[in-house]
Amino acid sequence: MEAVMPKLQQKTVSYIQKAAKSKKPFFLYLPLTGPHTPILPTPEFKGKSGLNIYADFVMQMDGYVGAVLDALQQAKISENTIVVFTSDNGCSPVANFSELEAKGHDPSYIFRGTKADIFEGGHRVACLMQWPAVIKPGRKIKQPISMVDFFATFARITGYDIKDNEAEDSYDMYAAITNPKFTAAVRNDIVMHSIDGSFSIRKGNWKLEFCPGSGGWSPPKSNEKNPNLPVIQLYDLANDIEEKNNVEAQHPDIVKELTTLMTKYIKEGRSTPGKPQQNDGDFITERMFFLSDK
Repeated sequence: MEAVMPKLQQKTVSYIQKAAKSKKPFFLYLPLTGPHTPILPTPEFKGKSGLNIYADFVMQMDGYVGAVLDALQQAKISENTIVVFTSDNGCSPVANFSELEAKGHDPSYIFRGTKADIFEGGHRVACLMQWPAVIKPGRKIKQPISMVDFFATFARITGYDIKDNEAEDSYDMYAAITNPKFTAAVRNDIVMHSIDGSFSIRKGNWKLEFCPGSGGWSPPKSNEKNPNLPVIQLYDLANDIEEKNNVEAQHPDIVKELTTLMTKYIKEGRSTPGKPQQNDGDFITERMFFLSDK
């Protein structure tokens, strides 16, 4: 299994070389096998980080990304090729947080939770984009973007018209990405959910979590019977980015506003403007109505 990522790297570079020679547009979706389990860095990367084997594997993945960028440069197509590097969730506990912390490193930074959780540590990830012909170096976008937004954004770039029943939660981020003077909010809110299906909605600095715990692997777990846990959680991320102080009792108006908004999205089957769509099932709707009644 140690050979999987090196083999994929070889195949990726080969694909880019062939695509460049064809002189046709191409799309390469590359779901890296690292740093996911099994954590198996090759001998040249073992011990290289000085932290632990997980960090070694992260370095190998970084080398893989470097090989991709080098291949684009060598093929002389990097200028007009869009490269996106991001993750679908926060760091997994298999990274051995205590071992990393002992050496001064925390993969979740200051954010609460890990992969699978409803908390920021479960969702807030790095997103790096490169498009030299259009995006100027050093740009930073200070507003929430979801991975689902890539659909509408790339549809805009390629001239594809999105149908009503496609990408119902995807926003076009083209202006925010390409125009340094663009400061308007593309998204007014963002919906996320944890591994057990618990949802959250964020609007501005307010984040409402429709579960009593993490909704994932971190304590307190939502599926554990604990009468001391609140039914829902509300956090002011502007003043409490670590999600330590649940203020739902102090702000019933915010709880009502966000619950109403979430219910609207569920009923309409979308969070973007457009024709209402049918959801797949009633479980989430029933759970939301139960919470709104409370």
